[in-house]
Amino acid sequence: YANVSRYGIILNSENYSDCVAFYRDLFGLPLLFEKNEDSFKLACFEYGSGYLMVEQGQGEEGNQVAKECSFKLRFNVDDLEDALREIRSWGIEASITESAWGRTINVSDPDGNRVGVRDESGFVQQITA
Repeated sequence: YANVSRYGIILNSENYSDCVAFYRDLFGLPLLFEKNEDSFKLACFEYGSGYLMVEQGQGEEGNQVAKECSFKLRFNVDDLEDALREIRSWGIEASITESAWGRTINVSDPDGNRVGVRDESGFVQQITA
């Protein structure tokens, strides 16, 4: 759709505070705004030219937050070894996986959402191949 002015990803979180800290502190996403109204909380982060919104509580229409997700958030970094050290400093067991298309680190956030960290140079090579 040509008229999209902004894109975003919304995570419905059972472990709201931990997820906010995970994306804010581990990945350094700048906070755009927060809401804290009664039992509803959300934090909205800058995510490239879009946004990542973390909402506390249940998913849409009262459904419980799914434990397994069919998507993965991806963060491309210039120094994958440095990213691995930082992730491990959070007490997260992680390693670098090498495949034909690039190098990645695969972890989960405090709610179990899949998060991938990839070397930017490998991604650029894949684009220009």
